Amino acid sequence: GAWTPNLIWYLSGGARRFGELRTDIPRISAKVLSARLRALEEKGVITRTVVASSPPSVEYALTELGKELVPAINAIVAVGAKLKKSKSR
Repeated sequence: GAWTPNLIWYLSGGARRFGELRTDIPRISAKVLSARLRALEEKGVITRTVVASSPPSVEYALTELGKELVPAINAIVAVGAKLKKSKSR
């Protein structure tokens, strides 16, 4: 999905709660974010952990499989930066 690289990027920094991810990616709707997180969890890319707090909340984190995707996303970011730099010349 279109938002998958963004989610992996933000989760590469550590576990994030749903609301934090909404803040990180303001253009994503709650419905789409929920669907994308569910799909990534089903594929084994992220884990979902219920945090015992008041009110209860959920944290999402990358699995080992998810962490393997980070270098690929870093490479895409690096190429994007090079392209942006070459455009501004």
